Amino acid sequence: MQQGRHADYGAEFETRGDRTVVAHYGRPDRTHLAVRNGVGVIEMGYGVVVVEGSDAVDFVDNTVSNAVPPSDGAGCYALLLDPQGGIETDLYVYNAGERLLCFTPPDRAASLADDWAENVFIQDVTVRDATDDFSVFGVHGPSATETVATLLASASVPETPLQFVRGSMADAGVTVAATDDPTGETGYEVICHAADADDVWDSLLTRGTPTTPLGYRAWNTLTLEAGTPLFETELDGRIPNVAGVRNALDFDKGCYVGQEVVSRVENQGRPSKRLVGLELDTVPESGADVLADDDAVGEVTRAAHSPSLDRPIALAYVDSATLDDDPALRVDGDATIAALPFVEGSGDSARRPRY
Repeated sequence: MQQGRHADYGAEFETRGDRTVVAHYGRPDRTHLAVRNGVGVIEMGYGVVVVEGSDAVDFVDNTVSNAVPPSDGAGCYALLLDPQGGIETDLYVYNAGERLLCFTPPDRAASLADDWAENVFIQDVTVRDATDDFSVFGVHGPSATETVATLLASASVPETPLQFVRGSMADAGVTVAATDDPTGETGYEVICHAADADDVWDSLLTRGTPTTPLGYRAWNTLTLEAGTPLFETELDGRIPNVAGVRNALDFDKGCYVGQEVVSRVENQGRPSKRLVGLELDTVPESGADVLADDDAVGEVTRAAHSPSLDRPIALAYVDSATLDDDPALRVDGDATIAALPFVEGSGDSARRPRY
């Protein structure tokens, strides 16, 4: 990320993994509501791994939890698991014809590229960490389609989640992918070469419909209201069907590391814990105990004051057996189970937990 293009908008920065990202541009709650009512743009802090070669699709498909699309123009959300079924990373995999683009959490790209490169044997596959080659801008909100359609030349806006088209913005070549709506609003990601990022960023913010720059503080509350589990807080080390991210699983595909655990949990009929929403009296710390009759039955993963609801909300893992009894819960005060999403928007997060 080039900090200069954000500094003019009053950006404050923070570090995620080894990447610098925008925390906020001032008044993140106001930004949050501007996205809910219009459209916002965020520079995503992804790591990027490029996999090339005639065997690239088969190679990646054999390692991840979802089926990698075999044709150009399509993508999937997938997970890389350890032998115990725990999530090591989540990633979006896009088939760009001659190569696969894999978008990872910021601190996972380098290690993933090294690991995959070490495990290439006789396949026609090359793997590299290409994080510095690309910039990715997320466009989210009920007006996102209008914003992207106004600026995108030589292509129509993609309609199907995780499909993409190639076109141009501000005379720069871009790829535009429809997202799986992690904020609970209609969303797109605009992918460009890093050298073109300033022009694309300026175009997204100053041309067409009025657009608000968005940082990760507002991203956190938007995804929380949408019930979207994030890697760092809800997914890292968890078994995917315990986390409820069924959109990342293909139960019919061949063997991959951790699949036996995923299948065993699936065959049990329900996981031992479930990720649920809570409405609260106060905002607790991450890791705070969820109590029922003074017994710890779960733990909070992420909590914040909801700008849309004007009250504290949280995501928490809670014992499934406890949930069957409709218990009175406490987390530093009374806690009530809430249906996810907390807030209905123009989209519905595909990662919202489903059991």
